[in-house]
Amino acid sequence: MKFAELELAFAFVNFDDGSDNCGYVSRSTGKTFVQSDQAEIDELPDDVGSNDDYVEIPHKHDLGLGQELVWKFVDQKIPHLKGKVRGFFANRGAYGRYKSLLAEIDLLDTWHQCEDDRTKEALLEWCGDNGIKIDE
Repeated sequence: MKFAELELAFAFVNFDDGSDNCGYVSRSTGKTFVQSDQAEIDELPDDVGSNDDYVEIPHKHDLGLGQELVWKFVDQKIPHLKGKVRGFFANRGAYGRYKSLLAEIDLLDTWHQCEDDRTKEALLEWCGDNGIKIDE
């Protein structure tokens, strides 16, 4: 399968908080299938729940790409602001405030690159663990 297709499906699954969306990959064909109750999209095969060929696309938190990644970035780049960032994550809207802080100190692009790099690395590892071959 092409990595770009997996990235798209992964983004779909993780859109917003990811609770209304899901997706699967066929190990044999590399084809992705998605479902969203909110968007009324249902592309899932009838046997997705009973056929081992289909692997559910993980949520970013399952791959350590949520707050775990934030804390690694904070520890590496702005350890002196860890208390401030921790305060953000005590309330709703934390990522917005976190990204605003990064923009203020000119680290938002660095954060996005770190997030993109780690996401690709985690997805490739997930593919290897699940017998999914990437064509790239």
